[in-house]
Formats: sequence, structure tokens, C-alpha cells
Amino acid sequence: MTRDEAIGWLDKHVTNKNLRKHMFAAEAVMRRLARELKEDEEVWGLAGLLHDLDYDQTVKNFPRHGLVTAEMLKETDVPEEVIDAIKSHPGHFPRNSLLDQALYAVDPVTGLIVAAALMHPTKMLKNVDADFILRRFKEKRFAAGADRDQIASCAVFGFSLDRFITLSLEAMQDIDEVLGL
Repeated sequence: MTRDEAIGWLDKHVTNKNLRKHMFAAEAVMRRLARELKEDEEVWGLAGLLHDLDYDQTVKNFPRHGLVTAEMLKETDVPEEVIDAIKSHPGHFPRNSLLDQALYAVDPVTGLIVAAALMHPTKMLKNVDADFILRRFKEKRFAAGADRDQIASCAVFGFSLDRFITLSLEAMQDIDEVLGL
């Protein structure tokens, strides 16, 4: 599946503007991590872009989140490793690959970074730095939905929290216009 085809799936299944931005942010971060880890950027980008494709359908049935996307993509040419990462990212299944582990950590870090940007007086990603986000990370009530343990699982794939947040922020800063921040 090409990126343009994946965006077609988003157009068809994801109507919430903020969810779409989250998916684009996850794609950007996954691509950046792939580059750092010398993995396939296209494959990792697809995982980030498609990971919440079924969110609107499963928001009230979270145990099905990821599984519905896997069912939707079953007849496509999306690599099986992408489908496995999508199924494992909500925490319902074991994370067996580097891709699985990365998507699991990336999902909440994008929300933490967006919340930090919105807290900044300019509300612009380019004016936020990793130190600011790391300080907010320690505040449990700040962006409470961004699971700190899930973010800290970046250690499983060899990144310190500081490095992971820095790379994630840089990736999102690269697409700040798409994100509207």
C-alpha cells in the first residue's frame, strides 16, 4: 500500500480532524524512528498512519481496537508486520517486534507533545523543546491520558526517554503545518 492509498483509507474511515492529526504525527515519528534504527521508513510510516483507522468504530468497544483495522486491511497488500503492530499497539497482544514496540511507545508520546505545545504561550511546536516536555512528563496530571509507562517503554528499543522525546518532537516539528501547531 502506498502512502496515498493509506490516506485514502483515512479519508474513508476517519472523520475526526484531531484523530487524523494524531495519525499523521504518529506516522512522522515512526518514520523518524525507522531512520534512526535503520528500518524501513515506508513500512514504519504506514504503521503510524493506519494504527487508529478503526478508532471511530471501536471507541466504545476498546478490546476490538486494532483488530477491526486488521480485518479491514486483511485483503490489502499492507505488510503483515504492519498489521501485527496495529493489533498490538493498544496492549491487547504481545509486542514481538521492534516495530510493535515502537508503535506502542509512539502512540501516547504524540499526545504528550501536542499537550505541551498547546500549553506554550505561542501554541507552536517550533517553540517547544524537549526539556519542557520532560518536565511536563513528570507531572502526572498533565496530559493524564498520555500513559507514562507506555512512553517510557522506548527503553525496550534502546532509547533513553530524553532521546525518544527529542526525536519525536523533531519529527512533529517537521510537519507542524499539517498538525496546525
